[in-house]
Formats: sequence, structure tokens, C-alpha cells
Amino acid sequence: MVNINTVYQRVLTIANKEQRGYITPAEFNVLANQAQMDIFEQYFYDLNQYDRIGSINETIYSDTVDILQEKIDHFEKYRQAVDMSNGGGVGILPDYYRMGALYHISDGKYYEIESLSQNQLHLYVNSPLTAPTAKRPIYARYSGAGDNQQNRERRIQIYPTTITSNVQCNYIARPSTARWGFTIVNDKALYNASSSYTTHFELHESEETDLVFKILALAGITIKDQLVASYGAQEDAKNIQQEKQ
Repeated sequence: MVNINTVYQRVLTIANKEQRGYITPAEFNVLANQAQMDIFEQYFYDLNQYDRIGSINETIYSDTVDILQEKIDHFEKYRQAVDMSNGGGVGILPDYYRMGALYHISDGKYYEIESLSQNQLHLYVNSPLTAPTAKRPIYARYSGAGDNQQNRERRIQIYPTTITSNVQCNYIARPSTARWGFTIVNDKALYNASSSYTTHFELHESEETDLVFKILALAGITIKDQLVASYGAQEDAKNIQQEKQ
């Protein structure tokens, strides 16, 4: 976790609010979440890159793949229930960022449900050799009539359709929305750590510096200060270069 007030105060100090312009709490919260998602999404691209080239350091504390996996593991949810209340093998997945494996639990055993495209689905279902069974189930995504937007994106159809319960999944959750909570005192916003509105960054604490520089780069555009934007972008690029050496 990264303390949101620490990041906010560092951003304001570097931006020099008396001369460069003031970054309001509302502006900061928008920029902070953009920066958090940029860092979070980059984990997956970096992990793919380093997986392809292989581990470059046998020391676990400095192995890039291990470091990235540790940062991602915080967001991984295991054995989460899939809503099967619609019947007929229809499931609604939990709110996720990236979906992992799905399982059907039968007689105390976990049977993985293979993911297929709609085009593959018809071939599998209609072939005697590949037809799904309770021990070899399959699923495909599809949109249902009348679904709200969220359910349309998360609806699946499982085969055989006799599977109507005991379905679980693993997935990567998105970071919670970060918010700098405050109280107005004498027309000034003061940090309020006890506010229910306050939510810290869920990213690993090592990302504090990256968050500051990414927010600065975005804030420079908001307050129309090219120097602030350039400084944040340059420092962010420097950090990335050091991490990948």
C-alpha cells in the first residue's frame, strides 16, 4: 500500500503550487487513478517481456520476474464463486480485471472448465470425441438479451448445461479507486485520514516514486505548465530505464 497523502504532498511540493498553479483534490484524485492504472497495466506487459527472455538474476530478491509477480499477486483472487443462479449453465463472472482459470467442483474434485471462442464451441459440442462432459467441461462468453452492460461483459455459457452450481474462478482484481479524503477548514482542504472517502493506493509500496512522477507529468498538462509535465515525464522515464537495466 502507498499512502495517498504522502504522494499528494510530494506532488504539490514539486509542482510548487505558489508559482506553478494549484492541483485541487478533485484533479489529483483523477490523475492519481490514471497513474495507478498505468503502472498496474504495465506489470503484465513487463512480465510477458521478461518471461520471454528468461530470468536474468538467480537472486530471488532482485529477480525481475519474481518482483513483478509479487506485485501482481496482491490483486489475485482465488476460488471465487461464479453466479450460476440463472440456471441452464449460464454464469455471471465476478467483477474482474483479468480472468484466470474456471473450475467446476464435483465430488470434492476441481475440474478445469476450458475457455473456447464461439466458433470453437460449435465444433466441440457437435463432435462425439470432444463433446463436453461434467469432468471435461467447456465455456464461452456471450451477451444475453436484456442484460445490463456489466453483465453482458461477464456472462458465460457452460457446457454441459447440467452444470448449474459449484463453479469457481481465479482472477486478477483491479486496484481500488484511490481517493485523497479531506475536510474544508477556513476554505482550505485539509487531509482527513479518518474520512470514509480516503482510500490509499493498493499498489506495492515500492511504486510511491513512480506514482509521484506519473501524476506530475499528467498534472503539468492540467495546470498548463510544460516544465512540470516535462520533469515528471523525464523522471518517470529514468525510473523505468533503471528498473529494466
